[in-house]
Amino acid sequence: MTHLSAQNPATDQTLRHDWMTDEIEAIYRLPLLDLVGRANAVHRAHHTPDKVQKASLLSIKTGGCPEDCAYCPQSAHHREVKLGKEQLIAPDTVIEMAARAKQAGAERFCMGAAWRSVRDGAAFDAVIEMVRGVRDLGMEACVTLGMLETRHAERLAAAGLTAYNHNLDTSPEYYSQIISTRTYQDRLDTLAAVRGAGIELCCGGIIGMGESIRDRASMLQVLAGFAPHPESVPINALVPVAGTPLAHQAPVDTLELVRMIATARITMPKSTVRLSAGRTHLNREAQILCLMAGANSMFYGEKLLTTPNPEEDSDSALFEALGPIPATAA
Repeated sequence: MTHLSAQNPATDQTLRHDWMTDEIEAIYRLPLLDLVGRANAVHRAHHTPDKVQKASLLSIKTGGCPEDCAYCPQSAHHREVKLGKEQLIAPDTVIEMAARAKQAGAERFCMGAAWRSVRDGAAFDAVIEMVRGVRDLGMEACVTLGMLETRHAERLAAAGLTAYNHNLDTSPEYYSQIISTRTYQDRLDTLAAVRGAGIELCCGGIIGMGESIRDRASMLQVLAGFAPHPESVPINALVPVAGTPLAHQAPVDTLELVRMIATARITMPKSTVRLSAGRTHLNREAQILCLMAGANSMFYGEKLLTTPNPEEDSDSALFEALGPIPATAA
């Protein structure tokens, strides 16, 4: 079995799909500076180090989802959540919003509908129209629509969809503590349909839901076992929402998020690792540390589906700080 070099992890260019959970947990538990240094070396071996993709995310249909995901305010099971239910937004409106996102610097436009699964009919036809419209703008298009079958994946592929988001959320071992209305295998079946249609996978998870470090390593072991690896791996920190079963979870320690990003980068060197939900709790320096640890994409805009995200002015200041200091500066 090939192991990452302790001296220079970037020298091993082999993409592995045989990671063991014990190995991944050991990486996660490394001294923090060593872990970030290794991850940064891997990142630089496979990516342009100063390239950070901006993505925009829009909820195209909000609330009323029949799933019981413990973290999600859109679940119809969580009756105490203060969230208005909104029907599917018209395609023309969505495309206009995508155009504005592009003007603000977004390269990827992601659309999420609170559905359990895709169904044939007018609503799915409208999503197909949205995908075509976003692609016509010259942007990458990503959707998250719940479970889908092969025929739906093939229609999305024909429309030009870049990626389909369907997160594992957590480890196979902890999954039943978070969701009971669909199985882990249901998620894997959807991912197989997406991959079979030639669409990129956007697949990651959430930390801070009461899982152990072992669970985090186990989730990464599943993701890194896909061949090829998911093209996009969102790493989310739980945003507790009043009225959900996880409302009283303690905030994720910032350095735990850094460790998760670094471990994802080492185990999936070529994937785009997305700094996703939970970014509002990070100051500028913490976000930069996440980028040093291997994140190379973030959602840009003030809302992620139904949870807050840093405002545009804050993000603009962050990206300005990442650039070179002008020669005219004092």
